[in-house]
Amino acid sequence: MEGKILYQELSYQIIGCAYNVYNQIGSGYVEKYYERALRLEFDKQKIQYKEQVPINLNYDNQSIGKYIVDFIVGDKILVELKRANRLFPSHKKQVLNYLQSLNLKLGLLIYFTNTNVEYARVVNFYMA
Repeated sequence: MEGKILYQELSYQIIGCAYNVYNQIGSGYVEKYYERALRLEFDKQKIQYKEQVPINLNYDNQSIGKYIVDFIVGDKILVELKRANRLFPSHKKQVLNYLQSLNLKLGLLIYFTNTNVEYARVVNFYMA
């Protein structure tokens, strides 16, 4: 698998949708508006997704809370959106935790900055 991009075609479609959103509405909005616009773009492009997917956090087989994932696309790729001018290590760690909890291999961390849309691929190498 060396040299190959995991889920290459679907990844590029998702990133293209994020660029379409940014090109149409621009910068300076809160995350929820980018999320709503991305949902509309996924619908327009006929990309299958689940939105606002809950992840239960358990301790000793008891629920102690839950997290909400922005999107899971094609039952393969977790998509987490941020409104920030740069990524922090905690953002990538958050996505990796989500991937491990959901037993998914790839996450796209998409962040809308003041001047562009950027993204980072997060791969779950610890997948069972």
